[in-house]
Amino acid sequence: MTPVLDVVVPVHNEEATLAACVRRLNAHLTATFPYPFRITVADNASTDTTLAVAHHLLDELPAVAVVHLDGKGRGRALKQVWLASDAPILAYMDVDLSTDLDGLWPLVAPLMSGHSDLAIGSRLARQARVVRGTKREAISRWYNLVLRGALGARFSDAQCGFKAIRADVAHELLPLVEDPTWFFDTELLVLAERCNLRIHEVPVDWYDDPDSRVDIIRTAADDLRGVIRMRRALASGSLPVADIARRIGRTRPTSGVGGQAITFALIGVLSWVLQLGLFASLRHTVSSSAQVANVVSLVLATLANTWANRRWTFGIRGRSGWRRHQLSGLAIVGVTLALTSGALELLRAIVPAAPTWLETGAVGVATALATAAKFGVMRGIVFRPRPAAAAPVSEKVDPFCSEAASADTLTGAQGGVA
Repeated sequence: MTPVLDVVVPVHNEEATLAACVRRLNAHLTATFPYPFRITVADNASTDTTLAVAHHLLDELPAVAVVHLDGKGRGRALKQVWLASDAPILAYMDVDLSTDLDGLWPLVAPLMSGHSDLAIGSRLARQARVVRGTKREAISRWYNLVLRGALGARFSDAQCGFKAIRADVAHELLPLVEDPTWFFDTELLVLAERCNLRIHEVPVDWYDDPDSRVDIIRTAADDLRGVIRMRRALASGSLPVADIARRIGRTRPTSGVGGQAITFALIGVLSWVLQLGLFASLRHTVSSSAQVANVVSLVLATLANTWANRRWTFGIRGRSGWRRHQLSGLAIVGVTLALTSGALELLRAIVPAAPTWLETGAVGVATALATAAKFGVMRGIVFRPRPAAAAPVSEKVDPFCSEAASADTLTGAQGGVA
């Protein structure tokens, strides 16, 4: 029978722990997972008897499969096995089983129902119960902050060895994932977010393995290099995330006019303060002309304002269309420039020797008057969403609605034998 779930266990020189891990995982799935499953042991170039132990398990447990790779790397193993698997739901877990197996069903259920596209175990969620050293806890939280700041990540835990993905999603994303080692997880999750896919997080009970052989310093350095590489790739537009988002991404709910207006107003206040600060600074230090200071400060503040509204008010990420958006924002600035320039000329006619603070006030009032019209133009023209040819959720669940999930198959699947 075609398995519904394929759980991959990547191993390298784990002869002492592999058998107990696989037997425990097999017993848990047999007792709790009501569909056919497979446990794939992915041997990453082990030099001890790990491969021999895996083949012994292959003879002992019908649901076990073994794949041998000549090269090391968790990411390399997952990429190869997942792309070759015939199961609609793919998962993996570390061989030490640090994550409580009771979290496995909550991990894969949203993928089977079509609710989500990926699922991750999170040790940083509020409901998670974690036992590990202070050093590992601090590094994990620091890495999470780096991902949020550098890549705009919103998921809470990139490196927990407890994840699942829909096979159709894996076939779209895995060819874009370059890292063959520990950064594989982060790269996959960032790509998923940029493609507007839904990531489900499961709070897990997790216990640190005291015998872990992971080199924390080296892994952290490799991860930072991966973050820099991904940031450059996303900034250059070399990753086709927009195309994938149009094919399989989910339409994000957008806030109504009221929510957008509030965000727009907050960004407007900040950019307004930025513009006035730049104007006053340029007026005193660089330019003796109020009009020149007005133009420079207005252009710089407009660039910042368009970027912020693009990202936060209208929820547009990535570099697709950003040049058009910035040019449109600069075109709109013509109206604001006309109003502010006119306000300065009017002030000069009324008060020929107006002080800087009065000029700044006139510029501020004119800018505020232009803001309302600017919001309407941005919402109705510049950032108006274009129709996307995204596949409906019902089409995404087709891999599960296969022979493996038919009524006849499910009737005899309680035993969990793949």
